[in-house]
Amino acid sequence: MRDSARRLAAAATAAVVLLATGCSGSAIEDVHTAIEQQLVIGMVVSQTGVYKTVGDDMVNGLKLYLDQHGGQLGGRTVDLVIEDEAEGGAPARAAAEKLITSNKAVALTGVVGGGSVAAIKPLLDQHQIPLIGSNARPTSMPNLDWVWQTSYISTEPGIAMGDYVAQQAGGPVWVICPDYQGGYDECNGFKDAFLRAGGKLANPDQKIVWTPFPMTKNFQPYLTQILQSDAKAVYTFYAGGAAIDFVKQYRQFVGDKLPLFAAGFLTEGSVLGVQGDAAKGIRNSLNYSPDLDNAANKRFVADYQAKYQALPTTFAMASYDAGAVLDKAIAAAAAKGEVTGKTINEAVAGLGQIDSPRGVWQFSTKTHTPVQTWYLREVRTDGRALTNVVLQELATIGG
Repeated sequence: MRDSARRLAAAATAAVVLLATGCSGSAIEDVHTAIEQQLVIGMVVSQTGVYKTVGDDMVNGLKLYLDQHGGQLGGRTVDLVIEDEAEGGAPARAAAEKLITSNKAVALTGVVGGGSVAAIKPLLDQHQIPLIGSNARPTSMPNLDWVWQTSYISTEPGIAMGDYVAQQAGGPVWVICPDYQGGYDECNGFKDAFLRAGGKLANPDQKIVWTPFPMTKNFQPYLTQILQSDAKAVYTFYAGGAAIDFVKQYRQFVGDKLPLFAAGFLTEGSVLGVQGDAAKGIRNSLNYSPDLDNAANKRFVADYQAKYQALPTTFAMASYDAGAVLDKAIAAAAAKGEVTGKTINEAVAGLGQIDSPRGVWQFSTKTHTPVQTWYLREVRTDGRALTNVVLQELATIGG
């Protein structure tokens, strides 16, 4: 999918017209220069599968940034090429390889799953192309060369929530999560922080229950097991279609008997509208909410709503910020000479603060992720719509 195909076609047509009408060589050279200066940015996101809604939000966030900046990053016209990550692993690697080798991308962005980041990493090393990722990243990645995230490390939502749940649950907590890399990181991050804060698991043998991914649609057997335990509350992480299934069935079978705490992805974005009243009262942790009171967020929310008729999500926000990072890095690289994957990566390492809708942040030199605030949110009705309302700050994590 190429955002600037029409711009390229128009430039090529202009060159033909100039030749046919006998215009000067300098005019033709200007057209050729414009084409040559165009940069390809490759975006790997889920366009099919359980995380398609997440991928759509990520695309929307980056496209909004490009729209606000005339289709340019760092003063250079951008050809945004999008390839399908599907549900990660091999498809993600194939998508990245095509973008790098066939489309000649100077940088990659997006990537929904932490496992996909791991699958793509060898290609980044081989071709010296930076990834400005805008969603999950696994913890088990000791070599961070060429890898940056404008989002978070996948353990952080759970880490932010651990102490709060230990104080609020009133007893043992049952933890249930999907059986794949993202689930392991998200829920082990919570478990470790929760236990450090004095919490106790209600799970048998103190082990998290992992549900097969992505095939689990019926959660009733797991919910029955929870109700038969001594759990006083439940903690979980699901996103996309799985989040819809889990929340609806949780409310159907568990009701209000046990409070539900979660990583914020459970109720983030379009899934909340489908979950409806079943999501009310769920308390969750995330690094963003549309109701944050700062100038950058007010502009972001207004422009996003005008373009997409929806409130922005953390997925859209992080991809919007990936645009801001690339914008600054490409400008810095161009000021020193040639714009390549290597010079962009070097420029990212030297960036300072990013003025973001979530608040000002900057990259940690240790983790290549934002040093940022995490918020406690609760699903409530705001006017006619359900939304995640910020209740308080939970922690500043990063570095």
